[in-house]
Amino acid sequence: MFENIPVEISYGGVYIPPLFFVVLFGVISAYFITAILNRTGLSRYFWHPPLVFVVLALLMSSLIGLIIFSP
Repeated sequence: MFENIPVEISYGGVYIPPLFFVVLFGVISAYFITAILNRTGLSRYFWHPPLVFVVLALLMSSLIGLIIFSP
């Protein structure tokens, strides 16, 4: 099932797990979605906007991980 996932990526002699990049891109995409929600004024409908950012980061990381590492 997980045969196509690389174990580590070597970048300049430093070994980085591939999940690091997935989480990094997930947080960056959640930041842009949150910025769009703030500019349009839709973030005022949320009870706790920082919690929405955490949930968006989790969802986007999961979605990106499924897209990249799909079997």
